[in-house]
Amino acid sequence: MASANAFPTQLNKTEVTSLLKKYLTVDVFEQLKDRKTSRGVSINDCIRSGVENLDSGVGVYAGDEECYTLFAPLFTPLIEDYHAPYKLSTQHSSNMDPNQINCPNPDPDGKFIRSTRIRVARNLKGFGLAPTLTKQERVDVEKNVVHVLTSLTGDLAGKYYPLQGMDEATRHQLVDDHFLFKKGDRFLESAGINKEWPEGRGIFHNENKTFLVWVNEEDQLRIISMEKGSDIGSVFRRLCKAVNEIDSKLGFQHTKSLGYLTACPTNMGTGMRASVHIKIPNAYSHPDFKAVCDKYQIQARGIHGEHSESTGEDAGVYDISNKRRLGLSEVQCVQDMYDGVMKLLEMEKSSA
Repeated sequence: MASANAFPTQLNKTEVTSLLKKYLTVDVFEQLKDRKTSRGVSINDCIRSGVENLDSGVGVYAGDEECYTLFAPLFTPLIEDYHAPYKLSTQHSSNMDPNQINCPNPDPDGKFIRSTRIRVARNLKGFGLAPTLTKQERVDVEKNVVHVLTSLTGDLAGKYYPLQGMDEATRHQLVDDHFLFKKGDRFLESAGINKEWPEGRGIFHNENKTFLVWVNEEDQLRIISMEKGSDIGSVFRRLCKAVNEIDSKLGFQHTKSLGYLTACPTNMGTGMRASVHIKIPNAYSHPDFKAVCDKYQIQARGIHGEHSESTGEDAGVYDISNKRRLGLSEVQCVQDMYDGVMKLLEMEKSSA
């Protein structure tokens, strides 16, 4: 970026297709360039990742809650585009009551679904978002969160493992369990999220390894419930129990129009990703597969992450998750995923 007051002309390159490019006009930039939040966050701080990484899909990160209102001429149309058809003039609803969902076990014999995982992203009231956390604030977040996590009882009881100073045996076990998170990629690096790595970061999990919390990754909390098999209701009940308990003790950043706030606008609202790993080779190759995914608001990808292909013994196994996050409740997100999975199982069985 040539200067803090100059429009980032590199966004004009033809290969750039980010939402940042779409909505950051020269007029919008001129309107916002001299504004700063109470934490000192500027529009340049918010767009740095998208400017330095021209292959970004979105390209913006909020440094604090105030960014979403102070820089609304950029954030509002971008959010409404990504989360269409939701409009910020509507109110986002939250519902973490597991009794509100209708999800009998879809695969009790375990022929198709390998595992179920539901996570939410949350950030604590009274703090900035990850890009602007100071070293001390990050440590304070960790301290507050760990105090609550280590007080959990029953099937949520477990142990916290700080990344800093972690011994090799613990690290190796967490890698084997697929629990360990790594330093953020270049997009997060540019956003300022990797600062003072790995201080203030860590992982909590219960004894059964079905409840996991990442502390100070992309967001201050990634709260995860998971288990082998297909009991989606069991996974959601555990998540609700944990999230509601943590929220009652610490409080999460939340607004009526945006729901739960996150550093990346794509995660806001419910902050939820509800998914199963499911073997559906016939359904996946069915000509109606995409239409079914669109109808039930779900998305499919390889089990090793976005843009991955499932090969070898994993051939035909896909990660199916909810697509919508903002403008519907957590219960609705899980119901979307469940209803879509039921339809895909029906297609798989009828095509076999």
